[in-house]
Amino acid sequence: MVSSFADDKDDEEEDDDLWLKMKEEARSDIEQEPILSSYYYSSILSHESLERAVANHLSIKLSNSTLSSNTLFDLFLRIFSNDKEIVEAIKHDIRAVKERDPACISYVHCFLNFKGFLACQAHRVAHKLWLQGRNILALLIQNRVSEVFAVDIHPGARIGRGILLDHATGVVIGETAVIGENVSILHNVTLGGTGKDIGDRHPKIGDGVLIGAGTCVLGNVRIGEGAKIGAGSVVLKDVPPRTTSVGNPARLIGGKQNPVRLDKIPSLTMDHTSHICEWSDYVI
Repeated sequence: MVSSFADDKDDEEEDDDLWLKMKEEARSDIEQEPILSSYYYSSILSHESLERAVANHLSIKLSNSTLSSNTLFDLFLRIFSNDKEIVEAIKHDIRAVKERDPACISYVHCFLNFKGFLACQAHRVAHKLWLQGRNILALLIQNRVSEVFAVDIHPGARIGRGILLDHATGVVIGETAVIGENVSILHNVTLGGTGKDIGDRHPKIGDGVLIGAGTCVLGNVRIGEGAKIGAGSVVLKDVPPRTTSVGNPARLIGGKQNPVRLDKIPSLTMDHTSHICEWSDYVI
């Protein structure tokens, strides 16, 4: 029991450190670009917590002439206040982006400018509303996210923590899709149905999976933990854990009987090309 209490305390201190770090980054950015002082103050420095800042930033991004930012802010903040798991997921997601994406220069950069991160947090709110039976509102948020960020995630989809939607443009995730923890997905990825099934009809993505740009995973197929899907692949069958699948239709590197096993978690290394062992394997 003492150990558990200590772990909880460490997590709280780490969360406090994250928000303090973001405020330090914001002040540093203002010193470099004073013209942004008002924007940074209203977006970050005026808020007492990360979740309040996220609620404010999303409400401004997703509002329009008939859907006020105040209405959205109250909605988002109420969801965050009543669901600490969503707040924890936000913190895991922003750390994931900073750690895995070399283009991300700071936590503040991710928070303000990375639409994949923002789309994922808006989805978490929409999913909570979906579970509460508030489907009309959940679908409205899905639509606004699609219009603003070009990311289309059905509010019924279940998404874990530590998610990186890199670039994110053109990502489509269907209603019954499930995404595990610490998953990295690039732009123009579709986790869709086959068009002929009803009910549970979308992919299930295990923990630690990396899905390359332009990939389609179709149907109620399972991508095993720690698997890698090469860019531009079309996946129609299950992919075993710790393997690499590439091509259209996708095939396992090393073959079905003896596939090459990955010794590292691809979503963390973000290594898209290690399956090409020699240049002779790559033919134009």
